[in-house]
Amino acid sequence: MKSILAVPALIGETSLSIVRNVGQWGVFSLMAVFGMVHVRKLLPKVLYNIHFIGFKSLNIIVLVAFFTGMVLGLQGYYTLIKFSAEGMLGVAVALSLVRELGPVLTAIMLIGRAGSSISAEIGIMRISEQIDALSTMDVDPVRYLVTPKVIASLICFPLLTAIFDCVGIMGGYFSSLLLSTRSGIYFSKIQSSLLLEDVTGGFIKSFVFAFIVITICCYCGYYTHQNQSSAGAEGVSNSTTSAVVQSCVYVLIADYVITSFLM
Repeated sequence: MKSILAVPALIGETSLSIVRNVGQWGVFSLMAVFGMVHVRKLLPKVLYNIHFIGFKSLNIIVLVAFFTGMVLGLQGYYTLIKFSAEGMLGVAVALSLVRELGPVLTAIMLIGRAGSSISAEIGIMRISEQIDALSTMDVDPVRYLVTPKVIASLICFPLLTAIFDCVGIMGGYFSSLLLSTRSGIYFSKIQSSLLLEDVTGGFIKSFVFAFIVITICCYCGYYTHQNQSSAGAEGVSNSTTSAVVQSCVYVLIADYVITSFLM
């Protein structure tokens, strides 16, 4: 009898855990948003996080964007040439980057470089009782630690996405030069085919990804102590891994949902 009830019990327990975590993340995110009322007091921390999340990620964003554009240009050329449409190479590269690859790859790069670090930092503060000390001093830990990171992310993600798009288009242009494609056609087709709606859709995605990524990474670090399976350094490690995996999955899910509405 127990073996028969084991499966429904496991399903119920898993469902309750998911609902509890989603609700807790929602409340946590709302607390971070409400903390923006005190943005003037948090300005120094916002500027620090802009430097950490944005400026320090610039090198990897430019590098990945350039080679992504080169690969798109190379693959696109050998696909389009089969249909005698190699003149549309610039459009294929630009639309692929602006609509999809720019926001998504920027978010994934920032998850790996900044999100994991933020989750580990807050997790260490939790297990070393620094967050409890803030509460003891009547300082709201979420407003003090998370809100500046949310504001900085909402600023940095769209800017880095724009840089990714521009550098990627130049990478595709470099590939077109190596393949002896005329540069005038490459840019003229982009100018005539790329619409404002395409650019706007990419920026909408970057704003949504910024909020998802930073709140999930902060949430996983903030509630490290609730992980019953491990504690201490292992708990921080598990929280960081969970933050990276969940952020990547939810970014891809959000990308599909947003694209379905924007199409």
